[in-house]
Amino acid sequence: MTASNMAGVVTTSVPFSVGIMAYNEDANIANAINAILNQRLSAGHVAELIVVASGCTDNTVPIVAGIARTDTRVRCIIQERREGKASAINEFLGVACSPVLVMVGADVLLKEGSLDALLSHFNDPSVGMVGAHPIPVNDERTFLGFVVHLLWDLHDRVAREAPKLGEVVAFRNVVPSIPFDTPVDEISIQALIEQLGYHVVYEPHAIVYNRGPATISDFLRQRRRIHAGHLRIRKRQGYSASTMSVQRIGQALLTMRPFATPRATCWTIGAIALEAWARCLGLRDYMRHRPQHLWQVATTTKSHIAEEANPQIGQTVLVFHVVNYRQQELELGIRSTNALVQQIVQRMRQTLDGSGAVAAERSGTIVALAPMEREKAEYIAMQLITYVETTSFRVNGHREGVAIKLGCGIISFLQTGNALALSIPAAVEEIASL
Repeated sequence: MTASNMAGVVTTSVPFSVGIMAYNEDANIANAINAILNQRLSAGHVAELIVVASGCTDNTVPIVAGIARTDTRVRCIIQERREGKASAINEFLGVACSPVLVMVGADVLLKEGSLDALLSHFNDPSVGMVGAHPIPVNDERTFLGFVVHLLWDLHDRVAREAPKLGEVVAFRNVVPSIPFDTPVDEISIQALIEQLGYHVVYEPHAIVYNRGPATISDFLRQRRRIHAGHLRIRKRQGYSASTMSVQRIGQALLTMRPFATPRATCWTIGAIALEAWARCLGLRDYMRHRPQHLWQVATTTKSHIAEEANPQIGQTVLVFHVVNYRQQELELGIRSTNALVQQIVQRMRQTLDGSGAVAAERSGTIVALAPMEREKAEYIAMQLITYVETTSFRVNGHREGVAIKLGCGIISFLQTGNALALSIPAAVEEIASL
């Protein structure tokens, strides 16, 4: 399947298989699945979505089964015993049938457009793997929230220069399996992909929301496991993650101005101390050959994240105006022109699917109020403008179709804020003057 982008370049719609590895993830699994299936895609399409439920004792399996009954692309593989994430990934790798595979954590949430951003890279045959940009939902006003954000900001800065992929990755279906005892699966796959001669890409526009640890014990437990896993990968596969470099991390840290305020200075020093201690513990685990593939879950990372990833959807006002409306009235008559506007209003209501309010003014201005983010509103506006400009409208008394154009303006504001709403009348007047 192929499609043309706005520049006229033909791109391929890549079929891909999604794998979600789940262990007691009933708090987030439905949102994680729906966030994937509801993505608007142009660079690819979901051929199948496979959840590997590993030793789940909660409602993860029934939730997935319920979704599978309404969408045949979804299925669940059940491992009776928890055998580790690497084992679950190998189950997925063994049955996935698409040329591109996407691995998504059950405790993360993809932002709209992120899958397309990942998949668009696979039109380049030299690219073997692409990783997303994780953003935590932890409260930065707390010490550990600050630490988690600092670490992921550092990850982002380092990965832009030397890709280190994690949380959500897409890769070509060329990896038959990964070491069963690795606790850092994404870097294991990244090492294998690069050893096969492919390039890896970090895509900062592919946003995935996650939750970092909220207690020091959970933080140390998670970070020591990751460091021990990286040490094992470096020895076994001869591959070192870019975030292992203290020099890279230090250079990235200095660009962030972490000592701008007294509080930031204290908390940054605390973050460095925690990470250093976690790496020492990880080194000890590695030296003692302590197995890490079956780790104790950091419970504070498993809470529901959908509301915090999208804390306030807010309201968006879309203001459309028929270009040269007065001229249309003179040529077609007031009644016919009003009929044209009502056709556009009807189309807008269908596009919003009942989620917003649409009203038309006598001046040819159409105002729609919808509870959605600005990005989605822009997408809807583009759809409507394209539809109007490519449609020949029929009105009474005119044998030939009527072509019209729309001007558009968009205003977004939070549900808790009223100040920006005061600018709506001014915006309407400005657009009406087009």
